[in-house]
Amino acid sequence: MKKILVSPSRYVQGEGELKNLGVYLKPFGEKALLVASSEDQARVQTQLDEAMGKESFELISCGFNGECSKVEVARIREIAGKTSYNVIIGLGGGKAIDTAKTLGYYEKKPVVVVPTIASTDAPCSSLAVLYTEEGTFDEYIFFGKNPDLVLVDVELIAKAPTRFLVAGMGDALATYFEARSCERSFANNIPGGKSTKTALAAAKLCYEILLEDSLKAIAASDSNVVTPALENIVEANVLLSGLGFESSGLAAAHAIHNGLSVLDETHHYFHGEKVSFGTLVHLILENAPTSEINEVINYCKKVGLPTCLKDLGITDNSQEKLMPVAIASCAEGETIHNMPFPVTPQMVLAAILAADKLGQ
Repeated sequence: MKKILVSPSRYVQGEGELKNLGVYLKPFGEKALLVASSEDQARVQTQLDEAMGKESFELISCGFNGECSKVEVARIREIAGKTSYNVIIGLGGGKAIDTAKTLGYYEKKPVVVVPTIASTDAPCSSLAVLYTEEGTFDEYIFFGKNPDLVLVDVELIAKAPTRFLVAGMGDALATYFEARSCERSFANNIPGGKSTKTALAAAKLCYEILLEDSLKAIAASDSNVVTPALENIVEANVLLSGLGFESSGLAAAHAIHNGLSVLDETHHYFHGEKVSFGTLVHLILENAPTSEINEVINYCKKVGLPTCLKDLGITDNSQEKLMPVAIASCAEGETIHNMPFPVTPQMVLAAILAADKLGQ
């Protein structure tokens, strides 16, 4: 049985590490193309200036328009084609990071990822989620290579709005349950092998850290300070969830997220907020023990994650409204087919309605 574990080449996490960016860029070159929104770049410009003062390197800013789409990737590729550079930096949230990784894939350049929020497990992975310009899920794109460096400055993350951190908890929440389902079904992971025990252990540790440290990390984030609990949650959201999902596999929770994206009401909710409800639907689908479902619901309510459709802006829970969600969740190639049993749209619809009732 072929087992595969993938990870970024290097993961660095600490306070003030963005100020050392030049040191980390040295192996790649001194000219970097920066994919970041103007707002995100302005937020960290002081640290970037200090980094350039410590080590000489050049940043070529190409902006980011907010959506990881084929249109946005094409726009930045046009800019990239008119300049010379050695390395691509993706700075900001998951969509900016996914755009930078996609650019690196097409342009065959090394990629450095600098998350300024811990809202998803995108930073460490070798894939990107593409959306339409309207924000509806389009497709996954797989690169076959993880980022060359993930640089996490927890001081920046502590100063970001807490909602981002909590959304990251929602994304990380799915990791263990999806990894477990993939193991049971002998599903292939993202790189095309079976899960290693190391990846499963990372997924389980991710869940254990969430249960232990989330409330303490929220208190730290609300106070804009770094504590051991916040550092642990950042590691869970970014590294452990990334290792767990990519090297074990995705299943129903993320497919439900993709299905929910067909509803306009959900577009202003974060990825992890939709995934948290998808996790509850996942557990209903597999008829998980009541104690486990209750543990997940109670956790979500304590940290402020959605547990029902109303929490995602969906007030019409009719079957007519939700069947397109169920159908999209079961589309050909969707990760819901990694569950240890065949899944149909009707099963998903039933699970969504049951999860909504329990989550209320």
